[in-house]
Amino acid sequence: MKLSKRNEIKTLLIGLCSFFLLLASSGKVIAATAQEIDKEVDKALQELFEKSPEARQLAKMAKGILVFPKIYKAGFIVGGQYGEGALRVKGHTIAYFKSVGASYGLQAGVQKFGYALFFMTDNALKYILNSNGWEIGVGPSIVVVDAGTAKNLTTTTAKKDIYAFIFSQKGLMAGLGLQGTKITPFHPEGTQKPEEHK
Repeated sequence: MKLSKRNEIKTLLIGLCSFFLLLASSGKVIAATAQEIDKEVDKALQELFEKSPEARQLAKMAKGILVFPKIYKAGFIVGGQYGEGALRVKGHTIAYFKSVGASYGLQAGVQKFGYALFFMTDNALKYILNSNGWEIGVGPSIVVVDAGTAKNLTTTTAKKDIYAFIFSQKGLMAGLGLQGTKITPFHPEGTQKPEEHK
């Protein structure tokens, strides 16, 4: 039993090492500045709205939108994923967050995607603002929207706390889950810790 546990830990460490090595070799920059994150968020939202009119309509009702423009997944068999994003309320960034998660069954190399979380209720928005860390799947209800479900989504049928759009340069992505992804606040250079929202 102990040997099996050691093997699991060893496999996980190998996966995480390969994740960071592959990120480094790909030349990707981690810990972007606030200005860089905001620029990428602007670009990602514009592209998402162009390819998904449903997302644009949902944005008009959303209390806030948390956008991770670039999530990098890397590893071999066991790996990890990482990205940085900004929370927008009424078109303005009010906080920054990191998205971190483990992944399994990946091919060797680096993959990239992005995702946006549309917070439809005040309680859902306050939940993430007042938590030091939030694991997707625990807390507010969340629905992952793919190209198929997006067609049936309207401002009158959107009743869940949070809607997630996973996207790449080609449009909405199917078959990707966010369950278990950990979202934590962080403060890029030149930003201050946001005040608690009550």
